[in-house]
Amino acid sequence: MNELLKQLTEADGVSSNEKEIRLLIRDLIADHVDEWRVDSMGNLIALKKGTGASDLRVLVDAHMDEVGLMITEIASDGTLKFEPVGGFNDRTLLGKVVRVGADKISGVIGAKPVHLLSASERRRVVKIDSMRIDIGAKDKSAANGKVKPGDFAAFVTTYQEMGNTALGKAFDNRAGCAALIELLRGEPYPFDLYAAFTVQEEVGLRGAQVAAYSVQPDVALVLECTPAYDLPTKEDVSPNVALGQGPSIYVMDAVTIQDPRLVAHITRTAAERGIPYQIRRPGGGGTNTAVIQRTHTGIPAATIAVPGRHAHTPVMMINLEDYANVVKLTDAVLRTLSPDIVRRNLN
Repeated sequence: MNELLKQLTEADGVSSNEKEIRLLIRDLIADHVDEWRVDSMGNLIALKKGTGASDLRVLVDAHMDEVGLMITEIASDGTLKFEPVGGFNDRTLLGKVVRVGADKISGVIGAKPVHLLSASERRRVVKIDSMRIDIGAKDKSAANGKVKPGDFAAFVTTYQEMGNTALGKAFDNRAGCAALIELLRGEPYPFDLYAAFTVQEEVGLRGAQVAAYSVQPDVALVLECTPAYDLPTKEDVSPNVALGQGPSIYVMDAVTIQDPRLVAHITRTAAERGIPYQIRRPGGGGTNTAVIQRTHTGIPAATIAVPGRHAHTPVMMINLEDYANVVKLTDAVLRTLSPDIVRRNLN
């Protein structure tokens, strides 16, 4: 059992409410870094001093927030209206168990029972505005004593392992956080390494922009969990990235083109070390790389990701060998990173 992944995925940290996961990560890294601080956004930024062999200033980012829900209103019958925090497909929510508010009140997401639906209603996907969280309160007054509008709700999913496959919530991006923690537990790098566990990625890449501006690194890597579309469909059976085939290397997405010098270094390092990898199909989505590379005077940046099925749902799946290879590849990339790789040659 990977206890680190279990701890991180079972903790709560909906975007802008990351205190629980931040405190957990702080305690996990405190003995392995030279300094740590929390900025005004809530990012946890740690420094692991290098050996002094290189004067590079390197940032590794992993966002610690997860998608979730926010309570907007308490209905007269005691059920809770809510809005999504981050992107969701409505059909993934019905019947899921959540924890609401600081007291972690248990609730279940429900709607009109199937027995009472008309024929036309059965053919339609239930929308979020027709769903409610039921916390067992008999009326609005009873619910008011337990929760309030503005409270966050996080999904309840127990971490499990099934051979090389792990199941849990928030692998996006607790898998990246776990990988970064493992890197901090290792031997020092030639340069000073800044580790940023950032906030509010799921609602606009907000924390990473602040962290990158603060650190002002020479180069940055982003550790992520990227959607794996490796289940056959009628329209297209070719995968984007697949579980069990190694780390996913970004080259281009909806908001950035990854630094080609870093991409070349990453893929070359993987080939030399015999680490399997796959290129994420260009297009769609986005990571903190987008805001990091545009910060200050510009920062070379690239993304290495763990493929994960069922992204932005209450339960995800990853392959544990993919995760281990993300740690192995990122460590090798960092240990062989030199100023020559990211120096811009204008000739």
